[in-house]
Amino acid sequence: MPRIVEARPTRLQSLADLYPDGILGASIAGEITFINDHAARLLGTTVAEAMGGRLEDVLRLQDQDGRTWLHVNRPDRSISIRTGIPEQSWLNRSGAEVLTTARLVRARPLAPVVGVAIGIRDGRGRARLDRERSDLVATVAHELRSPLTGVKGFVQALLNRWDKLNDEQRKLMLTTVNADADRLVRLIAELLDVARIDTGRLSLYPREADAVVLTRRVVDSVAAGTSRVIELEAADGLPEVFADPDKLTQVVTNLVENAVRHGQGRVTVSLTPTPEGCDVQGVRICVDDEGEGIPEEMRRRVFTKFWKHGSSGGSGLGMYIVGGLARAHGGYVTITEADGGGARVMVDWPSEDRRPE
Repeated sequence: MPRIVEARPTRLQSLADLYPDGILGASIAGEITFINDHAARLLGTTVAEAMGGRLEDVLRLQDQDGRTWLHVNRPDRSISIRTGIPEQSWLNRSGAEVLTTARLVRARPLAPVVGVAIGIRDGRGRARLDRERSDLVATVAHELRSPLTGVKGFVQALLNRWDKLNDEQRKLMLTTVNADADRLVRLIAELLDVARIDTGRLSLYPREADAVVLTRRVVDSVAAGTSRVIELEAADGLPEVFADPDKLTQVVTNLVENAVRHGQGRVTVSLTPTPEGCDVQGVRICVDDEGEGIPEEMRRRVFTKFWKHGSSGGSGLGMYIVGGLARAHGGYVTITEADGGGARVMVDWPSEDRRPE
């Protein structure tokens, strides 16, 4: 490794400085033989100052107990079969988290270590992932607690006061428990769908389906549970769509319920053929409300996980799932402004198999 650095230092340095992660190389004796600009910045130094310096002076990373990278890992004392050091978290001179990995350099397998190559990257990416995990835990805890509290309370009341309650009261309590249980089942299904979308393991069973029939079932079901007016308008002679019926139903349900929860006034669901020249040929499903709409600068954020707007409840996963399921079928979702000024969410659903390979 040192000979390669000495032979072509300028070209190698230029290429390494373009690399998004930090790279540092040192001999087993502790002399810095190579460092790129990103590594130097993360370590609080410069390439010129670090080159030729001592590893213990440049790699000044500590753990929470004040131990240094060299003290913990001791590459000079590595056993013969050890080839690298897995990712570890450290604090640099400014107290920021950095993540390191390392490869032990040997002239041949099982030979003594002659050098070490260390990769260094900013820990902010992992911190962002940790925040997302925390958001997931907080969302799940909050969404589960409300229906579980209701279930627990009503069941306890039924157990303690069964003989004092009449049939109508018992039926009301059991109906509420059933509704809360449905809410729990749906939240768990949403979380599973999010995990499958993220990992590319979403199972689809598509076939030709009648979008009007499926949409009408959703409209009738949601309308039965709200005082808001929900209307369905479907053009004549619509083609069938190529869809997993359960997933299409889930998409339409999320859209209509979002319009009821976050919008105002009448909710209109319309089905028309996709316009000519559109990338997707099939059926366009539009859901309009008469609320304030969604500001243009926020429309892209609607499809991110845990996005919420206003004081209305919800898990913040519905629109993320809508986008994921539509893309999985080869369709796409667009948010615009409805004719009445509210929000319009359009889903262009294909009539043929356009699933990504």
